[in-house]
Amino acid sequence: MNPEIKPLRRVAVERYVTPLREGGSMPAVVEGDDLGVYVLKFRGAGQGVRALLAEIIAGGVARAIGLLVPEIVLAALDPALAQTEPDPEIQDLIRASGGLNVGLDYLSGALNFDPAVDAVSDDFASRLVWFDTLVGNVDRTARNTNLLMWHRKPWLIDHGAALTFHHAWSGTVAQPARPFAPIADHVLLAQATLLAEVDAELAGRLGADVLRGILADVPDEFLALAGAEHAEGPLAQPASHRQAYVDYLLARLAGRAAWLQGAIDARG
Repeated sequence: MNPEIKPLRRVAVERYVTPLREGGSMPAVVEGDDLGVYVLKFRGAGQGVRALLAEIIAGGVARAIGLLVPEIVLAALDPALAQTEPDPEIQDLIRASGGLNVGLDYLSGALNFDPAVDAVSDDFASRLVWFDTLVGNVDRTARNTNLLMWHRKPWLIDHGAALTFHHAWSGTVAQPARPFAPIADHVLLAQATLLAEVDAELAGRLGADVLRGILADVPDEFLALAGAEHAEGPLAQPASHRQAYVDYLLARLAGRAAWLQGAIDARG
C-alpha cells in the first residue's frame, strides 16, 4: 500500500452537533474525543452498513490514485447520546447506530462545487470519471456533485452510493468488465477528454497489495453485518468477504478496456 496512506484512525463521538438533512441518509456533524469535527455516516440509516463499506472502500481507492478525500475515521457512537436529542427521528437513528460508524473530516468553510463557476482541469475530470466508473458511483451528477471546493481544490465526498453491485451479491465476480451506463450523467464527463491517457497510470496504482491494504481498514463487524444473511459462501466470514471485494476490483481492473470504452463512448 502507498506508504503515504495511513490506516483509518478510531475516534469516539462525544457530541451530536447538527443533522445534515440534505443527505438522504441524514448524516450529522459530530465532535470526536480527539477534538475533531466530522460528518458522521450512520450504520442505522436507510442504506445500512453497505453504505459504510462503500465509503471506506471507494474512499480508499480514490486516495490511492491521488484524488482528495477528507480523512475517513471509524467513529464509535454511544447510543446513550440519543437522550440529549429532542428530535425523535434523530433519537431512533442514534440508537440504531450504536457501535462503529464512519466519519469524514468536516472541511470547515468548504463550498459545494458548481460546474458553472468552479474550474477544474481536463486531467482531473478524466481521473474522476475513471474512478467513478471503476467503483460504480451513481452519485456525481450536476444535481448532486458530491464535490467540495476547499482551499481552491476539489475534494470528493459521499461514496455511500458506490459499489452498487454489492447490494445483491453472493460474493462471486460476475460481468466485471460491464460498462457503467450511469456515467453518462456524470457532472464532469464532457470535460473528461483524457480518459485513455490516464488509464494505465491509475490502474497501475491499484495492485493487489494496495487493494488488500484498503480492505484491511474495513472492520470485521461491518463485513459480518453485511454478510449476515449468508450461511455459507465467500460472504459468510469476514476474511473471505474482504477477499471477495479485492477479487471483484481486480477483475474490474483487468476488464477495464470495456468499461473505459463505454465511458469514452458516453462522451459522444
